[in-house]
Amino acid sequence: MRKLAIIAALLMLTGCGINDVPDKKNTVDAAWAEVQNQYQRRSDLIPNLVRTVEGYANQEREVLTEVTEARSRASSIQLSADDLSDPAKVAQFQAAQDQLSGALSRLLVTVEAYPDLKSNQNFLALQSQLEGTENRIAVARRDYIATVQDYNREFMVLPDRWVASIFNGQYERAVPFEAVPEAQTAPEVQFGDE
Repeated sequence: MRKLAIIAALLMLTGCGINDVPDKKNTVDAAWAEVQNQYQRRSDLIPNLVRTVEGYANQEREVLTEVTEARSRASSIQLSADDLSDPAKVAQFQAAQDQLSGALSRLLVTVEAYPDLKSNQNFLALQSQLEGTENRIAVARRDYIATVQDYNREFMVLPDRWVASIFNGQYERAVPFEAVPEAQTAPEVQFGDE
């Protein structure tokens, strides 16, 4: 009878959420890995985009150089899943990614000013891939935000908070993604000469 009671107690414990914290932490780590995966996809795509545009836009060397340098800076800053509890490291990583996004935005606006570039099929294909990549990054960041919210919530509500502290020890809050303040302002798009 005693063994049966112990088995029943263990079964009840497994159903009460003691495994939620490790599962949710793994989900946060996986979501962050997907964000990094999409940033890497963008980083891999940019050299091809730059080489194609260089062939058609020698007069825009400054913008292309800025994109290349921003890509280099963004690629040099690595953020592991262990660093997600350090707001400074997350901010540094995101700042580099935001610089790259800004440089890419300027490149795409520059292209709008030169219709002959738009007619090039290689450029259009790469531009489409870049836009798709930016959308994938947005989706990956959205998913990461949701998993961080779910993980951090585990330590805020009762009885989950008690169970988590008993079985999982010290809580380190995962850092959510935060957009830069400039993201609140819509970019200005101009067509033609100023």
